[in-house]
Amino acid sequence: MERYLVLEDGSVYEGEAFGADRSTLGEVVFTTGMTGYQEAITDQSYANQILVFTNPLIGNYGVNLDDYETLEPQIKGVICHQVARRPSNWRMQETLPDFMERLDIPGIQGLDTRELVRKLREHGTLRGAVVDNVDDLDALLEKIKASHPTAGIISKVSTKSPYPNPGSKRNIVVIDFGLKHSILRELAIRDCNVIVLPYTATAQQVLNLKPDGMLLSNGPGDPDEMEDAAKMVAEVEQHLPVFGICMGHQVFAKANGATTYKMKFGHRGFNHPVRNIATGEIDFTSQNHGYAVDPASVDTDKLLITHEEVNDGTVEGLRHKHFPAFSVQFHPDAAPGPHDADDLFDDFISMVDQQRSERTNA
Repeated sequence: MERYLVLEDGSVYEGEAFGADRSTLGEVVFTTGMTGYQEAITDQSYANQILVFTNPLIGNYGVNLDDYETLEPQIKGVICHQVARRPSNWRMQETLPDFMERLDIPGIQGLDTRELVRKLREHGTLRGAVVDNVDDLDALLEKIKASHPTAGIISKVSTKSPYPNPGSKRNIVVIDFGLKHSILRELAIRDCNVIVLPYTATAQQVLNLKPDGMLLSNGPGDPDEMEDAAKMVAEVEQHLPVFGICMGHQVFAKANGATTYKMKFGHRGFNHPVRNIATGEIDFTSQNHGYAVDPASVDTDKLLITHEEVNDGTVEGLRHKHFPAFSVQFHPDAAPGPHDADDLFDDFISMVDQQRSERTNA
């Protein structure tokens, strides 16, 4: 069945439908990842976005339960050049089209994704719609231009109620801005007993749980909407070790006086080189963000810039000069992607253990 992608600039791309049988509207972005399509589609950082895969073939190893990043993804649609007709893998439990149909995610294949990505790189992120006909294009364009797909989106993806991810030894609070399950896995293998709290959690609610540390998760949307969360972090960092990832990095920056800006087309993929400024070591990282911290706004009396993106110099890491708190823009949980930076979880655990020991011996 024919299906169309319509962009806010009036461009129309014709392709073939797969996945859910419905229209959709969202912010059109692209990822450079060669694999990991299931993790990307189920990453809540893509909430209300239509994701374009630059790799020409996706779906070739199917979908399985182990690789979900959330069970209820809020992605609006998927665009690719070709979906594999005969996927095969020993872990496969269903095909990508069946998975997307079951989760009500529409897709379109068969269009020129190279041309589409060049447009997004040249003009920046665009709003768009995936529809089955373009009979009333003017009305559709009006609807697209009037939309604000990612406004207030964290309220949709964050948990509404606290819940545990049981473990032992260390008690960690995770603030859910759109949490990936892989972050919980990394904490679990490091003997952490986790309580996940909504993004609306106050400093007092966090401290009442008497945790050993706090992790700020990834998530979608504009960090400028997270003023209350930033105030909470500014209070908690004075009492507990803090580790921020992606949106958590941006909220940590805002808690300490920095500002953020919307990037032209963002960083989305699993091959972004990041330099540790102190050592010069370069890690390849998994990333998914459309906003970044303005380096000129960083208060050097409070924060040290620890990492930078090799290609464009984006701020990729911050560390507090007075408290045991730090953050990174990329995903050290690496799901999917390289595991170059997973030792950052170990750094966080070391901070937690050191403070626990100081309290015990005080």
